[in-house]
Amino acid sequence: MLFYKEYVLSPQKDWVVFIHGAGGSSSIWYKQLREFKKHFNLLLVDLRGHGKSKSFLQEYMQNKYTFKAIAQDVIEVLDHVGIQQAHFVSISLGSIIVRTIGEIQPHRIKSMILGGAIIRLNIRSNILMRLGNWVKQFVPYMWIYKFFAWVIMPRKRHKKSRLMFINEAKKLYQKEFLRWYHLTSEVNPLLRYFNEKELPIPALYIMGDEDYMFLPQVKHLVKKHKYAQLIILPDCGHVVNIDQAELFNQKAIEFLQQH
Repeated sequence: MLFYKEYVLSPQKDWVVFIHGAGGSSSIWYKQLREFKKHFNLLLVDLRGHGKSKSFLQEYMQNKYTFKAIAQDVIEVLDHVGIQQAHFVSISLGSIIVRTIGEIQPHRIKSMILGGAIIRLNIRSNILMRLGNWVKQFVPYMWIYKFFAWVIMPRKRHKKSRLMFINEAKKLYQKEFLRWYHLTSEVNPLLRYFNEKELPIPALYIMGDEDYMFLPQVKHLVKKHKYAQLIILPDCGHVVNIDQAELFNQKAIEFLQQH
């Protein structure tokens, strides 16, 4: 089972489950814990191969890496803890995992907040992924990750977020990075399906105004989906929960309390 950590406020309070992105860990939510603990029970998980779930790596190496399999990992933790329904808060690639949980067991999701959401790859990001796919067998994976982090979070004010994700990624094994990278072959058809089929679940997209790789696609999607809302944070890049933590917390908690 994945490594997880609980913060229980009261049995009567709603649960919030935090899902990090590829190369991160549950530690990226450190700027959310103090405020969210005042209102909700919290569950933080380290996805397979990340953070403290590396100790379970041998178990997961025997399974095929798919978004569905990773979503099932999270559902297994929910069952173990006894959480029947929760709000989900995700960042970056974690948005795909939350959306996949919604496909498998939609009744488990009360509402979802998708920060720095990846809902479609544009031409630039597709070229970037193909370039990485071509060189990943020949160069150290951290070279690829650092380059990606710089392309996605290029500005000086993104430095803190960029360095945090790079430092977290250093804890991955190269083979583990390659398994996660292989998941990109699933991304386009999966995201196309998600764009066409909306789940009847309240969804809040929180994006940075400087997230040029992914913001335009989210704007387009929100216009089509009736259950979706979009908040754009100023002076903010891809990792909204770090770049604008105070504003992210305020908007996210307000949304969750409404649902």
